[in-house]
This record gives sequence, structure tokens and C-alpha cells, in this order.
Amino acid sequence: MEAWHRLRFGVAALVAVLVVGTAGYVALGFSVLDAIYQTVTTVSTVGFREVQPLSSGGRVFTIVLILVGVATALYTFTLILEAVVEGQIQEVLGRKRMERQISRMADHVIVCGFGRVGRNLARYVSGAGQEVVVIESDPDRAAQAEGSAHVVRGDATSDEVLKEAGIERARVLVTALNTDADNLFVTLTARSLCSELFIVARARVESSEAKLAQAGADRVVNPQRLGGSRMAAFVLQPHVVEFLDVVMHDGSLEFRLEEVPLPDGSPLAGRSLREAHIRDSTGALVLALRDSGGEFTTNPPPETVLIAGQILIAIGTEGQLEALAAAARA
Repeated sequence: MEAWHRLRFGVAALVAVLVVGTAGYVALGFSVLDAIYQTVTTVSTVGFREVQPLSSGGRVFTIVLILVGVATALYTFTLILEAVVEGQIQEVLGRKRMERQISRMADHVIVCGFGRVGRNLARYVSGAGQEVVVIESDPDRAAQAEGSAHVVRGDATSDEVLKEAGIERARVLVTALNTDADNLFVTLTARSLCSELFIVARARVESSEAKLAQAGADRVVNPQRLGGSRMAAFVLQPHVVEFLDVVMHDGSLEFRLEEVPLPDGSPLAGRSLREAHIRDSTGALVLALRDSGGEFTTNPPPETVLIAGQILIAIGTEGQLEALAAAARA
């Protein structure tokens, strides 16, 4: 900020010298245009001849104008050059620092596109404590993203750009570009680079959903359809929707929903919900189970046997859910 203050002062001083020089030559009998011309050629040290012969007073004024004007011009141009070079150096150093930080990341989330969908997605994910890398080609959007996430500037459909974002070490990739064709290409490229990556793709039209799934997207989201469903839910079940909003996003309630995996060797595997005493030992309540095939068992009875590889969908406080996750670990 101090550099910009000095630069503004230098520009103002140079303008003041030009105005005073022009006014001085007008007082010496020059026309306005000739006075401006004479002042600029004098301050810039171009060295053209005088527009008209100068008197002794005119020569003295020109000498003073040269000394003051040239010094002011050199000072201002030095500040401009310094600002340009410093900005370029800072930009290069910032990118190098960002590249080093991304190279050390693992299990992060890559968001392709920082439009309305990508911006809100990155905000929620980073707010939940997940590291986020945004890929954006638009300079203005990339600059906006730098305040909330790590940014890779480039085309998300490029293999090199995806690798620069650490796709081999990422846990999830979300493609939320403007067109379904771009999202389809990103999905194909990402799946070819990392077969185990979890990919979420945005679809603008329904006909693209099946294509994105065939290309390798694990989940396809149509914001328009979701928006309509959400509005319908507010019409039919407003209290349920608002409760879920508070639990999932608001944070004003102590309770929240969480998914807890049961890995191989988990002490809970092979035991029924009654035998596991999850509610008694952790305080968390298991709402549903999801098996390795993707099937849900909602409101499972106490006799339900837990199996390694399942996902527990539970509700509770942060401490209760952490206790459940600890109990489920191998």
C-alpha cells in the first residue's frame, strides 16, 4: 500500500509540474498548445528547439523547469517501473508458493470452475475443514477464488492443469464448468488419470446426465432439478427441510449429520446394533446404513448386523460423532 501511495504522489507531482510549466510559458507569451508542447519537450528532455525565442526570464524559467521536471519525471517513472516489476515478481512468487503447497496436499477436493456453483461449493467444503484447489481460467474469477482456496489458473480440460492441481492425490473432483461438453471432457480426462477418484459432475440439461455417468462421474447433479425439488419440499414439508438445512449447513444447532465408514477389522463389524451399544456408548443415533453396493437400510432395527465396508449415517453432537468414528476404526 505504501508503494501505491508513493506512486500516486509521484504522478500528482508530475501533473503539477506540467500544469505549472504550461502556465509559465503562457505567461511568457506562448499559446496554450505551444506552452504544452514546450513543457512536455522540456520535462521529457527530448531536446527539440524552442517554439519561439526565449527571453532571459524565459531561459531562467526553463532551467528551473528542467531541474524540477526531470527529477520529478524520473522519480515517477521509477516508481511505475518498480510497481510493475514488483507486481510481476510477487505474482510469480505467489504462484510458486501455491504450487509448493498443492504439491504437499493429499485427499483434497478439486473444484473445476469458480462460477456461482463452484463458488458456493468451495465455500462450504473449505468451511468444513477440507482443503480445496480451484481450477479457473478466467483471471477475475481466479483472483476471487484466491481468498478462499488454492488456485490453479488454466483450462480444467488439460491433463497438465489437472496434474498441477494434484489429481493423483485428490479425494474428490467436482466439475462445475459452464457447459456440459466441458464437464464431460473433464470427467473423461480425470477418470483416465485417476481411476479411484470420486467425481461429481454438474449437468445443465437432463440428456447430459446419462452421458456424464457413462464418462465416469460417480454422481451427476442437475442444479435446476435440485432447485425445483427443494422448492417443492418447502411447499410440502417446510419444517423437515429447514431442520435438515440447520443440521447440515447452519451450525446453530449442536447436532449434525455425519457418515462414518466401517473399515476392515472394525470392532463393530459382525455385531448387531443392539450388541454394539452405539447409542449407549457414544450417544450418536444411527439413522441408516449403506452397504458396499450402494443400497440403503433406513431406520435399521436393533438386530441388524454391521458389516465391514458399510457406511453409517448417524446424527449427534460433534463429540458423539467423533466417539462413534473412534469406535468404528480398526
